[in-house]
Amino acid sequence: MGESSGAGRARAVGVRDVAAFAGVSRQTVSRVLNDHPDVAAATKLRVQQAMAALDYRMNNAARALGTRRSHTLGVLASDAQHYGPARSIAAIEASARDAGYWVSAAFADSGDAASVAAAVQHLIAQGVEGIVVIAPHARTLQALDALPVDIPVLTLHSAGRGAGWGAGRGAGRGSRGLSVDQAAGARLAVAALADAGHTRIAHLGGPADWLEAASRATGFAAELAARGLPAGTVITGDWTARSGYASTDAVRASGATAVFAANDQMALGLLTGLHEAGIAVPDELSVVGFDDIPDAAYFWPPLTTVRQDFDELARRAVAALTRATAPGDPAEEDELAPVAPLLVSRASVAPPR
Repeated sequence: MGESSGAGRARAVGVRDVAAFAGVSRQTVSRVLNDHPDVAAATKLRVQQAMAALDYRMNNAARALGTRRSHTLGVLASDAQHYGPARSIAAIEASARDAGYWVSAAFADSGDAASVAAAVQHLIAQGVEGIVVIAPHARTLQALDALPVDIPVLTLHSAGRGAGWGAGRGAGRGSRGLSVDQAAGARLAVAALADAGHTRIAHLGGPADWLEAASRATGFAAELAARGLPAGTVITGDWTARSGYASTDAVRASGATAVFAANDQMALGLLTGLHEAGIAVPDELSVVGFDDIPDAAYFWPPLTTVRQDFDELARRAVAALTRATAPGDPAEEDELAPVAPLLVSRASVAPPR
């Protein structure tokens, strides 16, 4: 007769096994798992070594039953197709895992308040301790404003808007979101072009309903004004390389000698359009992008761009939320401060002819 399907299957290592191996009580193991302060360092080390030796894997559901905490953060995304939001979701998951937290994700239609509300309720029903909202659109924040949420909520990609800490308020009210300083990044891009000698600079902007696109356009105009340069032509795209390509004629008609593209994908499309039109970059027209996507260094020419530190953004978001979930331990000011962008200089900028 053949063995049953469960015969010979190794039993999962549990807390009792770790306790016996380490020579301590199950309560001591539980305290180590939950970072209880009243455990001697030597004892904690012995328990951790036992867990490693036995290849112990913590059961998060069992941990939640024992501590009444889920150690889970929610991520609500209203856009995950574009580079910035998608990169942030991955970075949040990695940062949360490093902090000992799980992540549960829900997706919503940014233009549908009912969809946003349903996604929030879905996460709350899973017992998440806080929610990170990837909210690049103003209408997502408007939907959040109407929701009474009693757990910490922090918004990203909202250009610093939103982020109430719950307590019965609308989820988007009362405080601010966490973001890379978009206006400062745009000013870095314009400064790079102006410092190279350009005085006629155009802007290939993102969609009007994106908060970050508006902030980058504001930074573009502010840097031109601060330098006494004429207001530049603004051409609106939709973040895609195709829209950058389609903007080629408008860029040429603007008379600009340089362009600040609001993201690298649009810059890529523009580079292709200019090449097909016989316009040499950077000899005849300089281009700066935004995001520093992994491929930007391999465009032709390699693209000068503004780098967003999504890993640091995620670290601060997770740190702020986990602090906010601990009674009497509010988020520190530096955790909610805007993340500084960085200009990455490559070969797509040169002095004008």
